[in-house]
Amino acid sequence: MSKEIVDMRKEEIINACEKLYENNSFKDITIKSIGEKTTFSRTSIYNYFQTKEEIFLALLKREYERWIEDLNVIYEQNQEMTKEVFADKLANTVTKRKNLLKLLSMNMYDMEENSRMEELIDFKKAYGDAIKTLKKCVDKFFEKISEEEREEFVCLFFPLMYGIYPYAEVTERQLQAMKISDVPYKALSIYDIAYKGIIRLLN
Repeated sequence: MSKEIVDMRKEEIINACEKLYENNSFKDITIKSIGEKTTFSRTSIYNYFQTKEEIFLALLKREYERWIEDLNVIYEQNQEMTKEVFADKLANTVTKRKNLLKLLSMNMYDMEENSRMEELIDFKKAYGDAIKTLKKCVDKFFEKISEEEREEFVCLFFPLMYGIYPYAEVTERQLQAMKISDVPYKALSIYDIAYKGIIRLLN
């Protein structure tokens, strides 16, 4: 089977997983349910991915690659920016990548532990490229702050991303429990959290 066909089949599997993830939780999605959304049999999926977690890891890798494309647009189309403009543009790229945030906050351990090493390495390359691309942007637009401060921004921004989705996307059940438990909660969007966090980190 040619590499082109293999890549097309993998993409179809990843697309099916992404579609299911819109309305289903990670734990409720199975190889069988993914197979039902593809044009080939469930058993054929094992020719490309050995576990459900590998499929989700491939989806997360693709999300990082798409985010990198957006970061490169910021880098290439701007010569200089204030902290506020940069925060706005970066927050907008994060807002577009809801699946990236959702996967980061909920399923990282499962995906990485239950994937073959070659799949994990392939994913880590995309993750590393995302770090390098964000660092490239920060270096270009904030050369007046120290190298240590720029590195610190990048190191702290990624943990920030892990916490955005569960705070911004709160279910009615969670809201009810917080209300009964007298837990204070202020509704913030993905953009709000990202923007405010970026400004804080840059300051």
